[in-house]
Amino acid sequence: MIEKFLEGNKRFREEDFKKNPDHYSALASSQHPVVLWIGCSDSRVDPERITGAQAGEIFVQRNIGNIVPIHDWNFATVLEYALNHLQVGDIVICGHSDCGAIKGLDQESDDAYVPLWLNNAMEAKRRVEARIQVPKTPEEEDLRRRLIEIENVGLQLEHLRTYPPVRDAEKEGRVRLHGLYFDLATGELKKIF
Repeated sequence: MIEKFLEGNKRFREEDFKKNPDHYSALASSQHPVVLWIGCSDSRVDPERITGAQAGEIFVQRNIGNIVPIHDWNFATVLEYALNHLQVGDIVICGHSDCGAIKGLDQESDDAYVPLWLNNAMEAKRRVEARIQVPKTPEEEDLRRRLIEIENVGLQLEHLRTYPPVRDAEKEGRVRLHGLYFDLATGELKKIF
């Protein structure tokens, strides 16, 4: 598999890198992304690919379930760097359909870390289940999961606003927060918050 990726890199260098020398030359010494993208680690939801962004436009933080953990030093450093050093003007939290993390909220697990991580999304499940009836059909269950995926984006935006650098930047008008949702079946990316 690694050979396939190395061959892909050769194509990238020939078809993109060499055809855009000024763009990549500038990126070799600095970056100036315009957005911090907080998305899921899911291999089907590559931010640059689904947005058509060029290298250097998106500063990316990905994890299982597009989670914004509260009081997480690693995550806080990403936010602080993006806001104070890169001076991004927008922060996106992007959820998606068929999210394994959301499915995991309904399953018992012997894993040591995944259930602890998913606790950061459990409130989204509780909120949706308080609003809807218990699903009786597979279609209703699919709708329930989609509603939880969407609610999770809103919940993570709430979590994002607990970080002082984000609160300050939003209050001062230096950053705008956005909730997006990517539908794997249609390829559509849309703003939901």
